[in-house]
Amino acid sequence: MSRNSRSARSAPGARLAVDIGGTFTDVVLQAGGRLWTTKVLTTPTAPETGLLEAMQTVLADASMTARELDLLILGTTLATNALIERKGAKTALITTAGFRDVVEIGWEHRFAQYDIFLDKPAPLVPRDLRFGVAERINVDGKVLRRLDEAAVVQLAAQLQKENVESVAVAFLQSYANPLHERRVRELLQQHAPGLWVTLSSDVCPEVREYERTSTACANAYVQPVMAGYLQRLETRLRDLGVRCPVYLMTSGGALTTLAIGAAEPVRLVESGPAGGAILSRTVAQQCGVNRALSFDMGGTTAKICFIDDFEPQLSRNFEFGRMYRFLKGSGLPIRIPVIEMVEIGAGGGSIARLDEMKRVQVGPDSAGSEPGPACYARGGTHATVTDADCVMGYLDAERFAGGRVKLDSKLAEQAVANAIAGPLAVNTELGALAINEIVTENMANAARVHAMELGKTVEQYTLIAFGGAAPLHAARLAAKLGIARVIVPLNASVGSALGFLKAPVAFQAVRSWHAILNALDTRRANALLDDMQQQATDMVRAGAPGEALKTTRVAYMRYQGQGHEIAVDLPAGKLTAGNTAALAARFARAYHAMYGRTIPNLGVEIMSWSVTVATQLKPAARARHVRKRVAPRAATTRAGFEATQGKVRAAKVYERSQLAAGSVIRGPALVAEDQTTVVVTADYSIQINELGYTVLSRNGSRRT
Repeated sequence: MSRNSRSARSAPGARLAVDIGGTFTDVVLQAGGRLWTTKVLTTPTAPETGLLEAMQTVLADASMTARELDLLILGTTLATNALIERKGAKTALITTAGFRDVVEIGWEHRFAQYDIFLDKPAPLVPRDLRFGVAERINVDGKVLRRLDEAAVVQLAAQLQKENVESVAVAFLQSYANPLHERRVRELLQQHAPGLWVTLSSDVCPEVREYERTSTACANAYVQPVMAGYLQRLETRLRDLGVRCPVYLMTSGGALTTLAIGAAEPVRLVESGPAGGAILSRTVAQQCGVNRALSFDMGGTTAKICFIDDFEPQLSRNFEFGRMYRFLKGSGLPIRIPVIEMVEIGAGGGSIARLDEMKRVQVGPDSAGSEPGPACYARGGTHATVTDADCVMGYLDAERFAGGRVKLDSKLAEQAVANAIAGPLAVNTELGALAINEIVTENMANAARVHAMELGKTVEQYTLIAFGGAAPLHAARLAAKLGIARVIVPLNASVGSALGFLKAPVAFQAVRSWHAILNALDTRRANALLDDMQQQATDMVRAGAPGEALKTTRVAYMRYQGQGHEIAVDLPAGKLTAGNTAALAARFARAYHAMYGRTIPNLGVEIMSWSVTVATQLKPAARARHVRKRVAPRAATTRAGFEATQGKVRAAKVYERSQLAAGSVIRGPALVAEDQTTVVVTADYSIQINELGYTVLSRNGSRRT
């Protein structure tokens, strides 16, 4: 735990960020230019309990009360867990007659073409709770067949009889005209007032009925759970004395209000990992890294995200519950603004086992926080990545998680021996090495696949590592990927929560309207963009009144007849007939950058439009170069297993707080902090930069 003996009681701008992960709940308090951090085990059955415990701990460390907070930011995995574990509300779907099976048909294509036993993810709404209603609106928004209101009234009674809690309404062309969906909501509110109702035209007003319907179903599925949780949390925070604004982190890397979070909880699905990407963006700015690879490894999962020119890769698509770990299309789609990242079951709690061929497998299932890895001594018996790290000598049993979790190395050795080393007839250290190498290779493979999908060369990037487990595995991961430099920021173990404090308040409005570029109706386009900007501005103003705002406008474009679009920034100001040629040139440059070619003599079309309004943030100051200096003597040595050399050897252990800027250490070595350890393998050396960040450079590399 980070502590500071001076009180922050009178310091202005006290801000507290909480990241509720699958294993740990991380808290960062920033006040008066100082930071206090803590980690506690997550309480899965009642996440707010662990949150409040962590809050009270860090406030006591800073000699503050909850009433003195000026801002509280929360990232939660509750929506994600409800979707993945299928623990949401009993949900029904109302759609256009004849289209109730669109969530089961999906895209029709086979994501694993030659797998005759292919498993597809089951829809969130079972078939007996999917209902078709007569209505039809065309792609231009014209009503072709009026809504059968009598059928909707009958459905309201049936839904109550079936004890349905939440309803998703997704008509075929509602993105063009939401009239019928809104009328269904009115009728349900009149005849079944206890139902939660989600309209696809609210959460995803875009073309492609499968993605839109799936998104509406996901929102409806988690809404009662999330709304109830947020209401309980708000009450308990108020009882604790919190009087400041409370914001939620969204999957797109922005902050939003509790009201929006309760209305559209699907926007919170990747809230925690998004905070880590925001932190990496800041670190990249500070260190002048134009190409960064964000690596966040916690207790349950690992997340990898590419950041180019200080901007995380963004997307409007996300999949959850993939049946096949790395295969796109094997999960259920959600169409929301999201930071593009790959997430795999590779965390400290990931469980290791042997398959039928005695190959070591790690994850994706996790021991979580209850009971946790074997070395937690909380009843867990499975061998996990944390157990392997403990056996390899990487962890200080007394300081793990800031001393809040005392590790039992004998239990770790026993678990690794039983699960891996014994059946393979090798010593315990080699069994631990096998776990370590497999989980690291899983992460490296995910990064390679993600890089290929985005057309990037991973060797050209700098790895930014954070999360409790990432500093332990960053050097080996970088070596496998051919990366020459790794940066571990201060307070890395609570990196996502720290990133929350660096995020803007923002909202993205998205609408679908098909237009041929060379025949663009600029009057209609400008009216649409103005309406979207007003919507986004109103949302942001609700949480950030009076702050300076910036607006980003994007068109999703493609060559006519193609199936997918790319994002192209729109020029500032009103669109005119004169700047459509410039927009076509922008599209050509973006298309060439992604695919390495353009297609001559083929028209360009716009499928969707987006406007993002966000509070303005100052770019992070650049760290200055510091002279190298000899590091102080190691605090101690620890027997550790050197993965690159395959043997146990003594590693010098340096106390991070004792290393001044410029200090240089050659691996193998361990740099110990209260909440994590940086493992420096024999092929890397480190230098502490001006900001106190630990920078690993591959020996023989010119980069420093």
